[in-house]
Amino acid sequence: MAEQTVIALGFFDGVHLGHGALLRRTAERAAEKRLLPAAFTFDRAPREFVTGASVPLLTSAAERAALIREGYGIDRTIVATFDNAMMTMPWRSFLELLVSRYGAAHLVAGHDYRFGYRNEGTPERLRDWCAEHDLGCDIIPKVELHGVTVSSTHIRLLVEQGDMVGAAQFLGHPYAITGTVRHGKHLGTEELFPTVNLMPEPWRVLPRFGVYAVRVLLDDGGVYPGVTNVGIRPTIVDDNRVTVETNLIGFTGDLYGRELRLEFRRRLRDERKFDSMAALYAQIERDIAEAQLDH
Repeated sequence: MAEQTVIALGFFDGVHLGHGALLRRTAERAAEKRLLPAAFTFDRAPREFVTGASVPLLTSAAERAALIREGYGIDRTIVATFDNAMMTMPWRSFLELLVSRYGAAHLVAGHDYRFGYRNEGTPERLRDWCAEHDLGCDIIPKVELHGVTVSSTHIRLLVEQGDMVGAAQFLGHPYAITGTVRHGKHLGTEELFPTVNLMPEPWRVLPRFGVYAVRVLLDDGGVYPGVTNVGIRPTIVDDNRVTVETNLIGFTGDLYGRELRLEFRRRLRDERKFDSMAALYAQIERDIAEAQLDH
């Protein structure tokens, strides 16, 4: 039989302050009952499977698990496959699955959590079912900031507008993307500002095209300030391919093929086309000088 757990239920895209209320309660209940804390999410957005259309997301399943572990001390994130069997599963069967497969002894969910076939499972049904089956249950009320309900939908809008300061307030941490470094266009000289290039996934919510002050976290623990251009680099290329290219400040060496996390701190300016490469290089140096003020 699976080890008994306290499970936080949700999709957890972005792992924002609202999710944090669930995750903190989960960790508290697990400590009280001496059980294993866990979070439950899906490998894809259910709406993507149902409609067949790509759904914009802030985080991958791996990123969600990392944020849950780092921010709330919950080491186990259950990433379940959302497929036809899951889509058509009656809500009671879903709860029975949590008990039989994942050892659920206590469940924690948000005020608007829906589950099971056609979203027929509600927080009220969850609470009643847990009471009938001698399971603990917490339903967490909505979390508000500045009079606005904290939600992944609202945060996606802030990111798309380039408001990285606002997004960080609602997330409780900077908005970040992770990825494997590809070769960039090496704008300028490597001695002045070495560049790294990430190729964003099609589903990834990206900040509005422009230039941002960032913090770069390397896979060996190194941390560097940087300047990131999100957009199509109109001075360099004309293929309209969206890239995320970062000038690292103070780093020497080769990062090709390595993993990094890019934390967006604030927007510096719009992306624009320069009349010459010399003008672009001069602007990049000004951007770097401004970004260093944030580090």
